[in-house]
Amino acid sequence: MKAILTDIEGTTSSIAFVADVLFPYARTHLADYVTAHPVETAPILTEVAATEPGDPVKTLLRWIDEDRKATPLKALQGMIWADGYAAGAFTGHVYSDAVAGLRRWHAAGVKLYVFSSGSVAAQKLLFGHSDAGDLTPLFRCYFDTTTGPKREAASYAAIAQAIGEDAQDILFLSDTPAEIAAARTAGMAARLIDRAGPRGDIASFDEVALPAFAPRPSAPATTEEAR
Repeated sequence: MKAILTDIEGTTSSIAFVADVLFPYARTHLADYVTAHPVETAPILTEVAATEPGDPVKTLLRWIDEDRKATPLKALQGMIWADGYAAGAFTGHVYSDAVAGLRRWHAAGVKLYVFSSGSVAAQKLLFGHSDAGDLTPLFRCYFDTTTGPKREAASYAAIAQAIGEDAQDILFLSDTPAEIAAARTAGMAARLIDRAGPRGDIASFDEVALPAFAPRPSAPATTEEAR
């Protein structure tokens, strides 16, 4: 393995943090944020209205309730969360074993990437303002639904191409079986993490043994990776 690609919610971070902290914060502040930032949010509202005619703010609130994996919603949530992180309303939860594993792999020269349904901006905020400090230097690149749906094999093939590694040399970690299946269909190694233990391949990052990896020497990020 030359690289590790990881999911966030339920994998590096608690589902409860996303569901009970981030989502409610975005829902509570969404209408006021749109009113206060008309220029920045106008393209998002236009895209939402084109998808579902009607009041885009009401549509976005409903999408939050439905946990809709819609790119414009994720983009707006990321903008709102940026204000929350900056104000100190919360810090990003990352499991201690995930912090230790990511740092261990990075120190060993393994290239690390993120693939989440949350926007790239939201991913950087969570890791940049984590309970363990700024973890963003550990990652070479972040991917979101602009790359493709997380349950489709083509998305993982696109990520492998973007980072310049054969799919078989990438390990994907996620708590969602359908995502694991998609990654495996694309040729990646993949491990299902279940922190409760009974249904997963692993229960924590501690169970991913470092000797399984044979990383190449670190090199500067490519133009695609630095996007």
